[in-house]
Amino acid sequence: MTDTVEFQCAHDIVIDANPEAIFDYVTNPQSWPQWIAASHRIDSADRPMTTADTFSETWSTRTGAVTLDWVITTCERPTCWVGETGAAFLGPIIVRYDIEPADAGHRFTRTVFNPARPKAPTPAQIEAVDDEAATALANIKRNVEAQK
Repeated sequence: MTDTVEFQCAHDIVIDANPEAIFDYVTNPQSWPQWIAASHRIDSADRPMTTADTFSETWSTRTGAVTLDWVITTCERPTCWVGETGAAFLGPIIVRYDIEPADAGHRFTRTVFNPARPKAPTPAQIEAVDDEAATALANIKRNVEAQK
């Protein structure tokens, strides 16, 4: 049996909007290419995804395109959403969105968990994840707040 490692990262931002607006935006995969740099094509309905919904996402990576088949395992609008997928080079991927009240709006937290990653990420990979997350969260904030 091959050894694997767990990896988890969480990033958050306060958004000046109601929780439903934030939730509906981030849980609609059609919005993902607007805020996730690697997300290029989504095969889904144009609506927020709920428990048991499935969709496909095409990522652009350094080595080419990768298709991720997602299933939504938790949807508690407007506070919690969990989607699961996987990729050979990353293993299983679990993404969780949490929304809670905060000063000046609501805190949106995006947590990515790899419970059985084939190998640990390098410091450079972690830095790239953090940089991409900061850009993604700023994009979400800008886009959701512009809808007000």
